[in-house]
Amino acid sequence: MADKHDPLELEWFQLGLSGPARRALVNAKLYKVSDLRKISLDELLGMHGMGKSSVARIRVIMDAKKIKFRP
Repeated sequence: MADKHDPLELEWFQLGLSGPARRALVNAKLYKVSDLRKISLDELLGMHGMGKSSVARIRVIMDAKKIKFRP
């Protein structure tokens, strides 16, 4: 059976993010955790489909990788 997930969502899928959160990130051309350096936390929070649990998971992963949002 073919993978029904967009390959651009793969890293987000592996991190356990919801479909709407994955699509929001891909639509913003953010394909990897390291891409989050390009945006601010406020921009992430403002994305349609980005829920509190997805933001919390992203922040934990960013902290573990020592990646910071753009100020």
